[in-house]
Order: sequence, then structure tokens, then C-alpha cells
Amino acid sequence: MERWERLKPGGLRFVWTEGQFPPGLDSFLLSSLPRLKPGLRVCDLGCGTGLLSLLLLQRQPELRVTGLDIQPEAVRLAGLAAGENGLEDRLRFCLGDLREPVLPAGAYDLVICNPPYYPPGSGPLPREEARRAARTEWACTLEDVCRAAARLLRWGGALCLVHKPERLTDLLCTLRGTGLEPKRLRLVSPRPEAAPSLLLLEARRGGRPGLALEPPLLQEAPGGGPSAELDRIYFRS
Repeated sequence: MERWERLKPGGLRFVWTEGQFPPGLDSFLLSSLPRLKPGLRVCDLGCGTGLLSLLLLQRQPELRVTGLDIQPEAVRLAGLAAGENGLEDRLRFCLGDLREPVLPAGAYDLVICNPPYYPPGSGPLPREEARRAARTEWACTLEDVCRAAARLLRWGGALCLVHKPERLTDLLCTLRGTGLEPKRLRLVSPRPEAAPSLLLLEARRGGRPGLALEPPLLQEAPGGGPSAELDRIYFRS
């Protein structure tokens, strides 16, 4: 059954189903990382049902966003959301494999991706194909994602993604090996005393070496309850 929700009161609507990966914290956090400007050409790799694309457009309406996903049902739902929000002139979704040249090379200022976190053999696989593809490197690897982003980005364009801290070494090595230089890193912790549970990273095609470690993003305020930044990310302030 299709489930429709709004990003905020009066905001854009998104849709998901039980068969697809449900909306998660990581997509909201990732949408806060790029420095968005009007007119940017954006590609959402592995877009799923289009939540991340819609989050970017909610934050900056003057974008041109193209989503790409290998799952026909996800692309169908993403297209429904684009139509429901009247965004057909700014948002389109394509069915295809990111390992193939489906979209034009060098055509994007920003590539954004919430990739699978876990390599094959790291644990039991979800039964549903859509959840399996979203959670594990079953349909594409981290290197596949980075190579696709490097091909799609213009020189100097940015890749923004979210990942797990335990994969940081893999991520940094893979990015540099595919011509994407890590430039900004932000760790995400549930609370001030907790170890990071996620990371947000920006890399640049052809960028110079030099990684800026930004202040951590805390989900919980020191006194309890959501942090002010998390409230802003969720459009609650």
C-alpha cells in the first residue's frame, strides 16, 4: 500500500511502500550537507522513491534534479511524487543501472547518494529485493558508486554521501582512487558522549588534497530531546 507523507506542514509530499526501504534519518541528514545554490544540476544516484531529491528541492526549489535507480517500482513511485508535487519541470527519474552510461557524462554540478552500507558477506540479507539493494552492496559496490559519480560530475563538481564510520578507510581510498578528492567530513553522533553512528562526506572531482573535519552533528541535545540542528533538518523550526 502506498504511504504518502509531507516533509513539513504544507511542504512537498513523498511516497513509499512496505516493499521499499522506508524513509530514514540518513536521507534527512544527507540533504543538509550540500551547499545548495539556485540552478545547480543535481543527480541523485540510487534515488529509490525520490525522498532525497524532494528534500533537496524543499531546501532549494531552484534546482534541476535527475534521479536514477535500478528498481522499476521505486522509479514509478518517484515519478508519482514528482507529478503530485507539480515538479515535472525540475525533477525527473530514470530507470537504469548506475554502472552503465545511462546519463550524460560531466553534466552535473552535484551528485548525491545514500549508498548501500555493507559489503557482501557482512550479515544476513533482507528478503525483499529493494531492501537488499538499499542495505548491502548486492547490486552495486562502493567503487561502482564512486566511479559513476566521477563520470557524471563536471570538473570541480561535488559528490555528497552518507556512510558508516567503520567504512571510512574504504570510502576515502575509493574516492581518491576514482578521481574524487575528499574535502569535507562530518561525523554524526546520537548524543554528545556517544561514538559516531554515521558520517557525511563531500568530495570534489579534481579537487586538491585537504580534508576539513567539521564539528560533529549531534542528534540529541545535552539536556535530552532532539538537538536544535536536528529540528532544523527535519523542518521543525
